[in-house]
Amino acid sequence: MSLPSHLSNGSWICQKESISRQYKFLKRIVKLKFNQMDFEFAAWQMFYLVTTPAKIYKNSQMRKHTRNQWARDDPAFMVLLAGFLAVSSILFAVILKLSVSGFFKFLLWVVFIDFIGVGLVIAGACWYICGWVARKENLPQSPEFGYSFDVHCNAFFPVLVIMHVIQPLCWHIFIDGNGMWSSFMGNSLWVLAIASYIYITFLGYAALPFVQGAEKILYLIAALFVIFLFSVCLNHNWGKHLINFYRYRIGE
Repeated sequence: MSLPSHLSNGSWICQKESISRQYKFLKRIVKLKFNQMDFEFAAWQMFYLVTTPAKIYKNSQMRKHTRNQWARDDPAFMVLLAGFLAVSSILFAVILKLSVSGFFKFLLWVVFIDFIGVGLVIAGACWYICGWVARKENLPQSPEFGYSFDVHCNAFFPVLVIMHVIQPLCWHIFIDGNGMWSSFMGNSLWVLAIASYIYITFLGYAALPFVQGAEKILYLIAALFVIFLFSVCLNHNWGKHLINFYRYRIGE
C-alpha cells in the first residue's frame, strides 16, 4: 500500500504514534485507574483556566519537548470535568424544575451534544485546518486531534462555570424577567462565556509554533459583541430561549 502523496514516512510514523497515544489515553479513562491520575494538577489547571488561562499552554509546550506530544496524556482533567459537568447540571436542573427522569435526559443532552458533539465538530474543524495549512506550507508537523479536543475541553470549562453555575444563581434575581435589563444581564453572561471560549481557543493554537495568524480567531469576539447589542435592543433574552429549548428537547 502506498502512502498519500502529501505524507512522508516520518509524518506517517508520527500519526501512528499519535493514534497509539490517544488509544492508551482512552483506555485509561475507560478503566478509571484513579491511582494513576494526577487530580491535584488537573484541579490547578481548572483554576488557571478561570484566572490565567495562558499558563495552561505553557504546560503543553513543555509536554511537547519532554514527551513529544501536544495533547494531554493524563485523563484526570477529563474525569474532573465530567464530574463538574454532572454536579453543575444539578444546579441548572433545579432552575428548570425538572423531574428526576428529566434531569437525566438533560444531563445526557449536555454531555453528548453540548460537550462531546459540539466539541468533536469544532476540534475536528480546527485540526483539519491546521493540518491543511501544515501540508500547504510543507511544515514538518501538525497538532494531534487529541490536542484540538484538549483545547475544546479547556475552553469549555469556563463556559460551564458561567452557564451552569453563575447563570442559575443569578436566574431569579437578574435574568428571569421580560424587560430589557433582564436581556442585558442574561446575554452578558452568554457573551462572557462565548468570548472566554474563543479566547482560550486562540491561546491554544497560538501556542503552536507552526500556526500563523491565530489572532484572527479573536475577530469572532467583535462579531459576538455586535450580535449582543442587537439582541439587547430587540429584547431577545438568550437565557430564556435556552431554557425553553431544553424543556422542548427533554419533553418537559
